[in-house]
Amino acid sequence: MRQEIAAGRLSAREVASAHLRRIAQVNPAVNAMVTVVAERALADAAVADERQARGEPLGLLHGLPVAHKDLHNRAGIRTTFGSPLFADFVPVEDSLIVERMVGAGAITLGKTNTPEFGAGSQTYNALFGATRNPYDLSKTCGGSTGGGAVALACGMAALCDGSDLGGSLRNPASFCNVVGLRPSAGRVPAWPAPMAWAPMSVEGPLARTVADVALFLQAISGPDERAPLACEAFEIPAGETLDADMKGIRIAWWRDLGGIPVEPEVRDITNAQRNVFEALGCIVEEAEPDWSGVDETFRTLRFWSQGLKLSDAIATQPELVKDTIRWEVEQSRSLTAADVGRAQIKHTEIYHRMRLFLQRYDFFVLPVSQVPPFPVDQLYPMSIDGTKLETYIDWMKSCYYISVTGVPAISVPAGFTEAGLPVGIQIAGRHRGEWKLLQLARAFEQAVNIKRKPQL
Repeated sequence: MRQEIAAGRLSAREVASAHLRRIAQVNPAVNAMVTVVAERALADAAVADERQARGEPLGLLHGLPVAHKDLHNRAGIRTTFGSPLFADFVPVEDSLIVERMVGAGAITLGKTNTPEFGAGSQTYNALFGATRNPYDLSKTCGGSTGGGAVALACGMAALCDGSDLGGSLRNPASFCNVVGLRPSAGRVPAWPAPMAWAPMSVEGPLARTVADVALFLQAISGPDERAPLACEAFEIPAGETLDADMKGIRIAWWRDLGGIPVEPEVRDITNAQRNVFEALGCIVEEAEPDWSGVDETFRTLRFWSQGLKLSDAIATQPELVKDTIRWEVEQSRSLTAADVGRAQIKHTEIYHRMRLFLQRYDFFVLPVSQVPPFPVDQLYPMSIDGTKLETYIDWMKSCYYISVTGVPAISVPAGFTEAGLPVGIQIAGRHRGEWKLLQLARAFEQAVNIKRKPQL
């Protein structure tokens, strides 16, 4: 699409108009786009066409229609964070990731649905309701970047931004048959960010293909003085392409992630892909890093950050905040400074364990989520394969364990359940090793060739 626009065979206005028609056609069924700015999008597209006509340099995302997660500010467009407390909030400046997308020439179509304050991997909230899975409208799309994943799957946007603490870029990608990348901390700098020195929550790209993710990542990565953890920009090395020989690549294949429950159908679909990697020439061995302390570390740091960020909202109007957020904030109040300090030390130890593990192997492959898409009216899974779950985040351990290690990870479509629901596979790579990770993801994507589209 970007090439067609640059060549003059498509105009930005034509592309924006086509996507707006698609939104009008499909969105009422799936509820992915919660705010649509059609007039503004067409006006911005007209400006983009005029700049191209004048011969001005074109950005990486020139003319591409995009949508922003409703946690990310877009100046002049309502941004609610999925909360009734911000139902009428209109920011006056962009979030950094949005600023970079627009600066690269993207055309904003609107905002995508998210759980309240992005908490939980099921996209519903009291303002807009639930976003539905386009492959089965009775099922959830996952979350918290659920609206973005559905918008992509349905052809309502070309690219969608998102964020990921415990799986919010990877889980909805898996549930909706698209690609979601959790970058290394700092690769995509975040601003505004009340906890700018905290590395576990990251922002990043969602797209329909690995190549689109690579394009998108180039536009949104790189340092910024407002983001102290920001690292160098992601670039494609000179003389290299996404299509690379995988012969001899060493892959560690998951066993049981420390004994966490996984639904048999997810386990079977994931393990069936081992043959794909072996056929690519990879050396695949069953091996896992040491997971001791990972669960406790994630919970402590998550509860601590949720308490810091959301206590004021709860104190103001607790009745407008959902139960699970109030529960998390309550958990934070029982934490001591020593608890948080120990978690920070353990977090460092876990990073180094994974770093050393990935010196022996190039990549680690595992499930994205422990369950396939579940009913949309179910707030979260209560059990997995007969094992009762204690909290609303327990079913996301396969994602948030990776978050704690600090390495980048990508969700790539891998297959479908017997009921026709998408299941992705998760590939984790070395710290700041996004290029090699994308190359392996591309090779896998091309080998399995999952192109089934939702019938909407």
